[in-house]
Amino acid sequence: MNAAGPLAPAATLRAEALHVSLDGHSVLHGVSFALRPGWTAIVGPNGAGKSTLLRALAGLLTPASGRVFLDERPLSEWGSAARARRIAWLAQQGEASGDLSVREVVMLGRLPHLGLFDSPGAGDHAAVDAALEATGCAGWQQRRLPELSGGERQRVLLARALCVGAPVLLLDEPTTHLDPPHQVAVVRLLQRLAAAGTVVVSVLHDLPLALQAERLLVLQGGRVHADATSASAEAHAALVGVFGGAVSIERVNGRLTTVPVL
Repeated sequence: MNAAGPLAPAATLRAEALHVSLDGHSVLHGVSFALRPGWTAIVGPNGAGKSTLLRALAGLLTPASGRVFLDERPLSEWGSAARARRIAWLAQQGEASGDLSVREVVMLGRLPHLGLFDSPGAGDHAAVDAALEATGCAGWQQRRLPELSGGERQRVLLARALCVGAPVLLLDEPTTHLDPPHQVAVVRLLQRLAAAGTVVVSVLHDLPLALQAERLLVLQGGRVHADATSASAEAHAALVGVFGGAVSIERVNGRLTTVPVL
């Protein structure tokens, strides 16, 4: 079980020599790596290509060359509905509009399973209940979107992604607008999802939070500078390097964190 109901069969996601250009400018340069169940955090300085990479993994950008493979099948060969059942996506500036209730927004995560015309069944409502509970939204699920703060809205959009019940979860800055207690809650949720067999991939600017992932993919200039466990010397050296020595990696109260070098 994951936070939103029964988990689909385990998935793999792989990038092979991925080149992506935006507006005529090359952003990713031959990026290759393979992902399996667990939590991977993509980190790097501004302009490193983190969000572009995540969008390419989601199938939202067409690479100039190279390919993304979902379950060892080219992502381009998947139909949109089948892909949406296998990959759930949370954008950096996640959108939800209209005068919908929180519960109605989260139920939109069931569309890949229902289509546009089927009515939700007991299993769909159970998935919504689980996602609301996992993100701490259950107590105000009847509130309307315009009534929510930025942090509350972010938690609702995360619940919508969880409600898909997909084995791959791609999250671009999932802790945006969240206060520290809710950031910690999201980290613990991602750790639980990863332990249950989900492929969790998150872009995070907050390095102390990213260090709680099992694995780091360190980017700079559209290239991978390290692909290693978050506790490894390789990952730490790459982090210090891509941020120009402005941070150091230390262990505080048993947990890895970054400390600014002034």
